[in-house]
Amino acid sequence: MAPPAAGLYVDPEFPAGVSSLVGPGDTPLSALCERITWLRPQEICETPHLFPEDRRRALGKQGILGDCWFVCAASVLQTSPSLLHQVLPGNQCTWEHKGYTGRFVCQFWRFGRWVQVIIDDRLPCLGRKLCFSHCQDQEAFWLPLLEKAYAKLHGCYEALWAGQVVDALVDLTGGLVERWSFEVADESFREEMITRMLELKERCAISCSVLHSREGAGDLGQFHAFTITDIQHGFTKDGQSLLLLRVHNPWGRSCWEGSWGNSGDKWALMDQTESSRFLSEIQDGEFWVEKDEFLREFNEVTVSFPVIEKDRFQSIWTGSPLSYTQQIYGSWIKGRNAGGSRNTTSFPDNPKFWLRIKEKSEMYLTLMQRPSSELGASSSMRCSRQLHCEASKRTTPIAVGLHIWKVEKRRFNLQKTILTPPLAGTSSHCYDRQLHLRCELSPGYHLLIPSTFLRDTEGDFLLRVLSSGPITLRLHEINCNQPAEMTSKDATPGVWETLEFKGEWKKSNNAGGSRNFPSYHFNPAISFCVSTNCQSVKVTLRQHNQENLCHAIGFHVYLAPADDGLSPFSQEPCASCIPHSHSLEVSKICNLSSGQYLIVPSTYLPDQECKFSIFISTKTERKPIQSEEMLGQILKEVSVISLMK
Repeated sequence: MAPPAAGLYVDPEFPAGVSSLVGPGDTPLSALCERITWLRPQEICETPHLFPEDRRRALGKQGILGDCWFVCAASVLQTSPSLLHQVLPGNQCTWEHKGYTGRFVCQFWRFGRWVQVIIDDRLPCLGRKLCFSHCQDQEAFWLPLLEKAYAKLHGCYEALWAGQVVDALVDLTGGLVERWSFEVADESFREEMITRMLELKERCAISCSVLHSREGAGDLGQFHAFTITDIQHGFTKDGQSLLLLRVHNPWGRSCWEGSWGNSGDKWALMDQTESSRFLSEIQDGEFWVEKDEFLREFNEVTVSFPVIEKDRFQSIWTGSPLSYTQQIYGSWIKGRNAGGSRNTTSFPDNPKFWLRIKEKSEMYLTLMQRPSSELGASSSMRCSRQLHCEASKRTTPIAVGLHIWKVEKRRFNLQKTILTPPLAGTSSHCYDRQLHLRCELSPGYHLLIPSTFLRDTEGDFLLRVLSSGPITLRLHEINCNQPAEMTSKDATPGVWETLEFKGEWKKSNNAGGSRNFPSYHFNPAISFCVSTNCQSVKVTLRQHNQENLCHAIGFHVYLAPADDGLSPFSQEPCASCIPHSHSLEVSKICNLSSGQYLIVPSTYLPDQECKFSIFISTKTERKPIQSEEMLGQILKEVSVISLMK
C-alpha cells in the first residue's frame, strides 16, 4: 500500500476527528471514537478505484453504523447512468489519475435544489479497515465517499444512525418514491405490487423493510431495510411455477433461514440444474425468498420512479414520462395561515395555490417539509460546530396533508368550495418528510391546500407538481393581496374573502378630487355587493406611488340607487374614510346591511394622477366543515438495534 502524496486536499469543514463522527452526548458510537483512525483509500488497499468492473460487486455493506436505510437507497445509482453522474459528477480525479488531489464532489437533492457537498477522501477505519459502509469489492470506494458526503450534509456520521429509505431515495434522485404497505393491502393489491416490482426491477431501486417480525420468526430482525436485487420465475420438477425474490441484507451476511434460504429444504423441489443456477447467483448477504414467504415476512416495499434524465421521471404506473414540473415554496405561520386540518373552522386560513391544467394529465403532487438539516451549497456550508448544533436540534416531522378541489375560477367562492368534498386528498395527515398524491386530472383550475394536522403548527414546505401534460402553479391571490392592516385578530372567528379592483385617476378625465370640488362626481365608482350573512366589510385604498410623492387619498361608500337613472351622489355616504391622508394606504371597516354599494376613491385635489387598487374584504360567519381528518402514526425508524461485530 502506497502512502498518500503530500499536499492532498483536507476538508476544513468536516475534519478527521470526533466532531465529524458523533454529536453531543453519550451514544453507542462514542465509545469507539478513540479507536477510529482516518485513512485515505491508498492507505487501505493496493489498487483503490471508484467503481468495480462487475456491477454486482458494488453491493453495499453497512458496517457498524445503523444506516441500512441509506445503503439500500444508494443502490438507485445503479439504475440510471444520468443519475449516477448527477450524484457523483464525472471527470473526478481518482487514485489512478496523475492529477489526483484527494478532493471529491457529491450532490444531493435537498428541498427543491441540488446541493453540492465537497469532501476529502480520509475515511473512518478500525484496524486499517473501513468501519462504516463499504462495497462487496472492498477496493471500490464510491459508497464510502458518498456516505461521508451524506454524513457531512447531516452534520456527522452518527446523524445517519436511523432514518427512512424513502427519504434517502428522494435525496439521491430528486424524484418520486412510493411506499407500499403489505399490512393494509388486500390480496389483489399485493399481487399487483409483486407484478409491478417484476416489471420495474431493471429500472428502479426497490427496497423492502421489516418493521416488526412475526412472533417466533425473528431471523430478519426488526426496523431493518433490505434491497431487492432480482426477481425471477423458477419451476419445480413437476412443472409448478414459482416466483423467487433475491434479497440483499446490508449487514453483509444472510439472516434468512426459511424454506428457500441458502440451506433451505425447498431447493430439493427443483431440478438440480435449476436450483444450482439460483444459488450460484447470490453474493455475500443475499438470499432467495419465495413470493408468499416474502409477503408474509416483510412489512413494506419502497420503490423509486425511473429517472429518464436529470430531473425527469417516468410513471411506474403508466410508463408515461412526467415531462412537466413546477414547484413553489410556502410556510405555515402561527396566527396567520397555520389553519390546521379540515377538522377546524380555521382550515381556510391555510396557504392556497392555483393549479391550472391545460390537458388531461397524469399528476403527482408532492408536499415536502424542510429537512431539519437542510444546508446551503458546499461553498456556504457552516462550520462543523454549527452543523452539530443543528443536528442536535433534529425534530420529528410534523403531520401534514394535502387536498385538491376542481373549481370554476370566475365563480370561485372559498367558503362554498371547502364545504364540498375534495376531488383528491391524503387519507390522513402523516409524518412523512415528503408525501405525494397520484391522480388523473382534467383541464381547468384546481385549488390546492396544504395543511398541518394541528392549528398554529409552524413549518416550511415545498409544493411540487409533476405532470405528463403542461401545467402552471402559483400562489392563490387572496393571501398575497390582503391589506397589511388585516391581522389574525381581525380574521377570527369568521373568514375574510378579499376582492381586488385596479384603477387610475387621469388628469382632465376622472381625477375629480374630493367632495369640496364640483368635479367630484367624475371620480371612478366601483360596485360591490354585500350578502345577507355578511358581518362587516373592510375597504382598503392603496395608491401606487413613491412614498415621498404620496397624494392625499380617501374614499366614500354609497348605497347604489335602486333606479339606474338616479345619481348616487344625491345622498350622503353611508361610510367614509376621511379626512384624506398622505399615505400609501388607507382603510376602514364598515358595518353594512345587505345590498348593492358603490365605492368612490378620490385624491383631495383634482387632476392628481396615480394608479390605485381597492381591496374589498367581506367577513362572513364560517360554517363548520363536515370532516373527520385522521392522524397517521409517527414513522418508525429503520435502524440497527445494536452495533454490528
